[in-house]
Amino acid sequence: MPTSFYARWILPPLIDLAMRNREATRFRAELVPQARGQVLEIGIGSGLNLPHYGPAVERLYGLDPSARLLALARKRSRAGEFPVEFLERSAEAIPLADRSVDTVVCTFTLCSVPDPGAALNEMRRVLRADGTLLYAEHGLAPEPAVQRWQRRLNRYWRPLSGGCNMDRKMDALIAAAGFRMSEASAGYVKGPRVLAYVFAGRAERG
Repeated sequence: MPTSFYARWILPPLIDLAMRNREATRFRAELVPQARGQVLEIGIGSGLNLPHYGPAVERLYGLDPSARLLALARKRSRAGEFPVEFLERSAEAIPLADRSVDTVVCTFTLCSVPDPGAALNEMRRVLRADGTLLYAEHGLAPEPAVQRWQRRLNRYWRPLSGGCNMDRKMDALIAAAGFRMSEASAGYVKGPRVLAYVFAGRAERG
């Protein structure tokens, strides 16, 4: 299906602007420096995580299906610190070998992946036996009243936001893919409650 004008030209800069918010930046600053070795970032988008990678990174693969967002990420890439390879691909079909990366980073991405279960299975496939998934994702709130609003609004929000879903229970999806949680937190951050319940932490390959 052809990409719409909105999805190709309007949405990428809007996503870049929206994801610069203070709360998302706080999670990036806490999680991303923990990445080490061969790193795969799922949904690298416009490259907002790039400044947070530390000296333990040997190589970074940045995967995203949007050519426009990848173009923005290339501009933010810092030459010389570690090699970065950008992959214009979907998370459901990662073009890397089994057990080839040490860390997978996934921040505010799983909400918009069409098949999050398949994507998580792919992340687990490419992780080494001692590999780590670092994640921060908004999703399904615990209160029934907020959940009802998330489900009512989701069908209107999704086409405007590039496929973002408000109502995915991220910790359950990660566990169902065979990951073992080693550090996990969940709670509200500042913002509309339908979009502000965030799951974050570390998970091992299991």
